[in-house]
Amino acid sequence: MTTSSSWLKVATRYSVVVRSMRVSLIVGTILVGINHGDVLLGGGATTVAVWKIPLTYFVPYAVSTYAAVDAILSR
Repeated sequence: MTTSSSWLKVATRYSVVVRSMRVSLIVGTILVGINHGDVLLGGGATTVAVWKIPLTYFVPYAVSTYAAVDAILSR
């Protein structure tokens, strides 16, 4: 069983952060285009839409980080 401090230590490794950021940029950009593209291109971005966009990038970052940490700790 792993502790939360060991999980966090792995999650903040440079290699894990860089990989998760790459995944987030690719997947997040695709999702922003799908989910918010019409609003952004139409110029009707609301405050709500502006807040949803960073969250759209955060979700793939979190999933990628979780998967990487789980794989590393399972070895």
